[in-house]
Amino acid sequence: MSSATFSSTCFLKGSEVKVSSLKSKNGNCKLHVGGSTSLSTKRLQISNAKQEKEVRVALLGASGYTGAEIIRLLANHPYFGITVMTADRNAGKSMDSVFPHLITQKDLPVLVSTSDADFSDVDAVFCCLPHGTTQEIIKGLPKGLKIVDLSADFRLRNVSEYEEWYGQPHRAPDLQEEAVYGLTEILREEIKNAHLVANPGCYPTSIQLPLVPLIKANLIEHKNIIVDAKSGVSGAGRGAKVANLYTELTEGIMSYGVTRHRHVPEIEQGLSDAAHSKVTISFTPHLMPMTRGMQSTIYVEMASGVTTDNLYQQLKVSYQDEEFVRLLEKGAVPRTHDVRGSNYCYINVFPDRIPGRAIIISVIDNLVKGASGQALQNLNLMMGFPENTGLGYLPLFP
Repeated sequence: MSSATFSSTCFLKGSEVKVSSLKSKNGNCKLHVGGSTSLSTKRLQISNAKQEKEVRVALLGASGYTGAEIIRLLANHPYFGITVMTADRNAGKSMDSVFPHLITQKDLPVLVSTSDADFSDVDAVFCCLPHGTTQEIIKGLPKGLKIVDLSADFRLRNVSEYEEWYGQPHRAPDLQEEAVYGLTEILREEIKNAHLVANPGCYPTSIQLPLVPLIKANLIEHKNIIVDAKSGVSGAGRGAKVANLYTELTEGIMSYGVTRHRHVPEIEQGLSDAAHSKVTISFTPHLMPMTRGMQSTIYVEMASGVTTDNLYQQLKVSYQDEEFVRLLEKGAVPRTHDVRGSNYCYINVFPDRIPGRAIIISVIDNLVKGASGQALQNLNLMMGFPENTGLGYLPLFP
């Protein structure tokens, strides 16, 4: 059967557009659009009812790294638009004056102080404020907003534990009871109906994603879990600190928070939930002389009769339908380079030389899957959109 072709010409604001359809021998139909080179992409748009209902987003704490990353991710989001941005110390400034790489984002609102922010035209909030400042601010927001908090202020269910690890009383205990922990792949259904989501920390994300399925399947012991984790310097935030200066960090590795890192109770809370009993881990984080990226090397003791192949198969089954968590081919070593700038988590399992033990390696971008990317994944779910919307960025390499 011969191919059939039809064509149609239309005019859009003075530009000629030719649309033609070519039907191939196998019955597939290909659409070709051509016309004047003066036609800008803004003039040719395909929209539907969902796209026209833009979600108005407030970004609190926009001048930090996680705030800038939210803006980068939302630049290509078809449904979310930023209408309010706060940064108390940079109030009155444009975003490109704070982050010059965002100079192309001309539609962003001017930064205002949190106290001057108008939430009357806001549907959802990303809160990227420092730990300890978020509770009272979120408590004062209008009712009905969907909120994703990227600080640690609502991650720990036990407010006494929060006070112990963060050195101050919890200022919104009633709101804490409403908060849902936002480890997307593990708590997806709870997140969908949440009003307030506590976005996980970067280390807890990289550690819980591989361990939770193994603990739930009773494949590893709950004792003697050792985590050696390493993070890029952006994980320490944008504030000026002597310990984060180039001279202090370059050409070296620095351990910090030894035995007392604030992510410990968050990790143990998630693992204990999976085990239905108390799990205690040995966790040591390190700061690496790189901008972004995170690797957690996890040493576990396998349950009696279990092999590394069993661990591998359990992770394969757990994440085979997940877009952002990928189990690599056997023997492939996850690298932070391979997830840079993306919302992916790469995992693999290796047999230890010590019988009965296994080594699990997990890598993420600490600013994306470890912060802003997972926050967007969560808000997509909360607002009823596909959770991968706006997150289709391939890893950036080299």
